[in-house]
Amino acid sequence: MRNERAHRNNTANELSYHPRALNIRETTLPGVLLIEPKVHGDDRGFFMETYRLDLFRAGGITEPFVQDNHSRSARGVLRGLHYQEPNAQGKLVRCTRGAIFDVAVDIRRGSPAFGKWFGLELSDANRRMLWVPPGFAHGFCAMEDGSDLVYKCTTFYDQPSDRSILWNDPEIGIEWPIAEPVLSGKDAKAPSLTEADVLPIYS
Repeated sequence: MRNERAHRNNTANELSYHPRALNIRETTLPGVLLIEPKVHGDDRGFFMETYRLDLFRAGGITEPFVQDNHSRSARGVLRGLHYQEPNAQGKLVRCTRGAIFDVAVDIRRGSPAFGKWFGLELSDANRRMLWVPPGFAHGFCAMEDGSDLVYKCTTFYDQPSDRSILWNDPEIGIEWPIAEPVLSGKDAKAPSLTEADVLPIYS
């Protein structure tokens, strides 16, 4: 009985994690947030919390998540810039394998940051996450073979609302780390930001 009680106490100690499990901070693009989990690691491996309702709400992310997605891409593949309108999606993005260059673009008409972008590397090594709010376009390119992108969405995928902006639109001027990416037919033919006929409205 004493051994069983001791085992339960040890398990409880192992599960008592730091109260600030997630460091949430602003980026240079208003509304887009960088999230860095606190990683508990030793020679056995590691543990980290990737989502906590209370800390996300305290950091300004109040929308509920309703759908999780997982994609894998070969090196050089670029996906984006994607958004939904109507039924705009917020996305919590992380790379669980390999490395990607992840980008958010403010495409809300009337926004002071309209057409501005923010990008950074997400990888299984740095374990960073990026919050891309509703009203922003999202895209990424894979920097390693077999790069996995896992992301949570605030709205269900809606095919009639699915839209794209051209990945290399000079009006946006994203500094992608690859010059000649592998694109889908849809992304290669996407309109520029100026040509887009349906965009979210800043409020």
